[in-house]
Amino acid sequence: MSLTLAISKTVGAARRFTLEVAFGTQDALTVIFGPSGSGKTMSIQAIAGLLRPDGGSIRLHGRVLFDSAARVNLPVRRRHVGYLFQQHALFPHLTVANNVAYPLRGFWRRALSPESRREVTEIMQACEIEGLAASLPRDLSGGQQQRVALARALVRRPEILLLDEPFSALDTGLRARMREELLAIRQRFDVPLVMITHDPADVEVFGDTVVHIAHGRVLDQSSRTVKTVAQTCHEPRRHALPPYDVQGVLPCEA
Repeated sequence: MSLTLAISKTVGAARRFTLEVAFGTQDALTVIFGPSGSGKTMSIQAIAGLLRPDGGSIRLHGRVLFDSAARVNLPVRRRHVGYLFQQHALFPHLTVANNVAYPLRGFWRRALSPESRREVTEIMQACEIEGLAASLPRDLSGGQQQRVALARALVRRPEILLLDEPFSALDTGLRARMREELLAIRQRFDVPLVMITHDPADVEVFGDTVVHIAHGRVLDQSSRTVKTVAQTCHEPRRHALPPYDVQGVLPCEA
């Protein structure tokens, strides 16, 4: 994967917040790590096209998604991005099958082609929810709802999968299992992912590249290679995760 992002965005009137971040990744697994309110969600919303930056550029696999100087701002449907919302955002009145199929139907609820029906069936089988096809979201457990949301995000075979705190609503035991399932599904469909989280456990599993954000700024970017070197030197794994309460300066040891 190749993703580069260098954007700025100011929001709010009474309480202004400015996001000004720049980072890039070539890894299939990337984590944007930081506390609540640091600008993580705004960053992936900009990639998805849900938030328009004030300036800068975003490129995915060399394709320009946004460039303020060139006046390029691709609409969501042309970005080929899958998005897993923090609260899943399933349609409560639609069955599991229709929730998964929704991106293929579009706003006008057009009928599915035979090929699209096969796509829905395949992704539901991969996410192990084919037996829930006729169920409504209210009848599902938290883990089942997440599988449905993941299937919906993947059904159009996106070029990248964006995940907003995907495990925050799950209990501790279920989180570990869902991490394993997500890794397996990602590998099966060979789709790179960018996850935002404040949980170090997510970083350990998905952090081939880790971008640490606080106060709307990138404080640090590390890679799995850096972590491996640190472990070889008998340093703790958390060394790759700088603390929150820094003011743009990272600790170091002589």
